[in-house]
Amino acid sequence: MEKISQEDVKHVAKLASLSLSEKEIELYTQQLSEVIDYNMGELKKVDTNKIEPITNITGLEDILAEDEVEPGLTQEEALANSKETHNGFFKVKAVL
Repeated sequence: MEKISQEDVKHVAKLASLSLSEKEIELYTQQLSEVIDYNMGELKKVDTNKIEPITNITGLEDILAEDEVEPGLTQEEALANSKETHNGFFKVKAVL
């Protein structure tokens, strides 16, 4: 039997922002253990001897493009539409 600890229930309750009493923690610990035990039992009944392990069921693969260096803007071109510049940089208001 898969046993869920009270710490597991408290952790899940914290993640869900739930306030549980000690009585509820005990109840949910027992109930969750029963649910997991039932489901694991059902899964163990499935015959998987002739099933090959798979990691991708869709057959889709990432298509990655090679990085290619292309010419960029010159400093003058980059600054051409700027309202203000200073020493070859964009000039903006202070953000502090």
